[in-house]
Amino acid sequence: MKKTLKLLVIAICAVLLSSCKTQEKILYFQDVQLNKNEPVVGSRDIRLQPKDQISIIVNSKDPQLAALFNLATSSNQVGSSGGASGQSKISGYTLDDKGEIDFPVLGKIKISGMTKSEVAEHVKTSLMEANLINDPVVTVEFMNLYVTVLGEVSAPGKYMITKDQITLLEALSMAGDLSIYGVRDGIYVIREENGQRITYKTDIRSKNLFASPAYFLKQNDVIYVEPNKIKTKNSRIGSSTSLVFSCMGTFFTVFNLVYSIARDNRSDD
Repeated sequence: MKKTLKLLVIAICAVLLSSCKTQEKILYFQDVQLNKNEPVVGSRDIRLQPKDQISIIVNSKDPQLAALFNLATSSNQVGSSGGASGQSKISGYTLDDKGEIDFPVLGKIKISGMTKSEVAEHVKTSLMEANLINDPVVTVEFMNLYVTVLGEVSAPGKYMITKDQITLLEALSMAGDLSIYGVRDGIYVIREENGQRITYKTDIRSKNLFASPAYFLKQNDVIYVEPNKIKTKNSRIGSSTSLVFSCMGTFFTVFNLVYSIARDNRSDD
């Protein structure tokens, strides 16, 4: 009886230890201190790069005057006859290899390295200093900026950047969060800029994530979530099983063919 009780206690302890180990692998932000103010490290807005596309819209109390500094919009007809409606499409500026755009009246403007708010302020100041418009209101928006999320997430894909900042957590959230098979300390951010590529490895279980250079994302970043050993093993088993069934199917097909030929030969004899 004592031996049985001892084995039962050992089994329960093993289950509890296994449960704790599983939690350590899955839970986010395990070392975060609650109710304590911490400085935000590395906070930054996205800065424009060559080949980025943006829209710049100038408004004023004089709409006709402001129209001189806005690109023409195109209209697309959608729907069928009887229900067709016009849909306007805003034209944008694409930064060239030098990081410049050709702005109406002002000409070439270098905006590479600027944030959205800095571009808006630069255009506004330039218009006023040239006495082209006295009360400009300049609005700048991203048009083709995105990040890509791959691997063990619920909805891998390409996601648009619509605001000044985007974090790794936001990108993972847009992709539906990690699956149960995603490795929490195996999240890679691949970044290309200035003709170079750098890869960061992050751990979402630790608050050190917030200090990582990859926490605040940049346009064109690629995020990859590594699968755990269970998913990798299951994939190998599934692949091996499919191969076995494929070989068995081929074997039985060949066997039936040979058997049919042999039977026909016996019938001819």
